[in-house]
Amino acid sequence: MEERYDFIKDLDVIEREEIFIDIARALEQTARDAFIEGYGQFAAMSTSMAEAIRINADELARDDLHNSERVLQQAAAMIAKFKAAHPYPLVSKSVH
Repeated sequence: MEERYDFIKDLDVIEREEIFIDIARALEQTARDAFIEGYGQFAAMSTSMAEAIRINADELARDDLHNSERVLQQAAAMIAKFKAAHPYPLVSKSVH
């Protein structure tokens, strides 16, 4: 069940860039949650992906939309994978 992100073709460049920034924020939040729960490797992968998306958001929004859709699919899959494995979010987030 692979989600399609064909809607980005209908958006202008600024709106597409905002979507990439939002997905980067969601990946960063997932990385924080994973780190707090003790999944350092997953946190590192999510953080790296978020940084790559944030740095290249302008190019992703302007250039090849097919590859941009693939980036969105992979980011969404990363987030969904973590949420499926950890369906209950932490109430308190403190690291000692």
